[in-house]
Amino acid sequence: MKERIRLLDILRGIAVLGTLGTNIWIFAHLGDLSFITTYEYSDWWKTEDLMRMFVLFLVNGKLLGLLTIMFGVGMELKYQQMVRKNKAWPGVYKWTAIFLIAEGFLHYVLVMEYDILMSYGVTALLVAYILKRGDRFISRIMKLIGGFQLGVILLITIASLFGGNVSLGSFDDVVALYQNGSWLDQVEYRLSSFLLLRMEAILIIPMNIFLFLLGVRVMRAGVFSPDENGRKQRSNLFKIGIYFGLPLNLLIFIPGGAFDLPVRYLFAPILSLGYIGLIGKMIEYKKWDWLWQRLEQAGRMSLSCYVIQNVIASVIFYGWGFALGGKVDSLTIILTWTMISLSQLILASVWSHKFQQGPMEIIRQRTIRLLSQNN
Repeated sequence: MKERIRLLDILRGIAVLGTLGTNIWIFAHLGDLSFITTYEYSDWWKTEDLMRMFVLFLVNGKLLGLLTIMFGVGMELKYQQMVRKNKAWPGVYKWTAIFLIAEGFLHYVLVMEYDILMSYGVTALLVAYILKRGDRFISRIMKLIGGFQLGVILLITIASLFGGNVSLGSFDDVVALYQNGSWLDQVEYRLSSFLLLRMEAILIIPMNIFLFLLGVRVMRAGVFSPDENGRKQRSNLFKIGIYFGLPLNLLIFIPGGAFDLPVRYLFAPILSLGYIGLIGKMIEYKKWDWLWQRLEQAGRMSLSCYVIQNVIASVIFYGWGFALGGKVDSLTIILTWTMISLSQLILASVWSHKFQQGPMEIIRQRTIRLLSQNN
């Protein structure tokens, strides 16, 4: 049990630090999403762009997919705990989802427009009721959502390959805002453009439901168990990632934008499964135990790490902070991501000496306890 729990925390730690590997390019280029896509490129990659695309190949969609799967795993653990205690489900858990929505809204307004917590909170509410219906119903929902998403993205991809226009439009106004605007100007922009900026968070709810339920399924299959069955399951996931996820995700290196959507929303989660298998094998390498301990500590306060890393990146790159946005090359951006991640590992290690949970996790726990007592 101890090893299984440890693997879950390590995976959460890696996932939350890895999401910054995608977001750091958005911060560094002041909200210009063209730097995490390929639609503006028609030639082969220059060294500067190739460095960026290599990092995005490793993390874009993959670590977010892993984090989403881990949310589903966490939900399954809570569900089993409630079943063992013979308590109603979702019961108190619905307050966890509501807290995520509220916390995500504050994070969206005050820090960054690409918050994932609001979407996770809505997804958690929906999936909590799906769990009550049993494995057959879960399987049907996964097939329905998976088939729908596959069909929609394949249609868009085919249209792109046959000359459809793939463009996200101009980001000049957004770049100017984050370069020259005050923090309050940015808050006003997020509030006034709420529906537009939250569109992706809404559209990915079906995918989130699928990945949450996938997390439930892999947990029930014993993927995280320390026994031989768990090792075999993780080995199978590693093979899925290598033989299927890796080559499919390599399509991101083809310029023109046609494969941006399928890589991020279809192929990336396949490689996420491979990462589970790979990391499950790597933690057996005891000489790196100091690293696994730090990642385990970060995983226990993954919510806090997620918020803190985005606050730090905002201060570094936005005009009201150190104003480095738009002025740094790919190597500097990668080093900045590395330094922020290391600082979070140190913070998590120091914090863990006094507290079992991160600051946001403590607030969430106390808030949920208070709300559940009053209802």
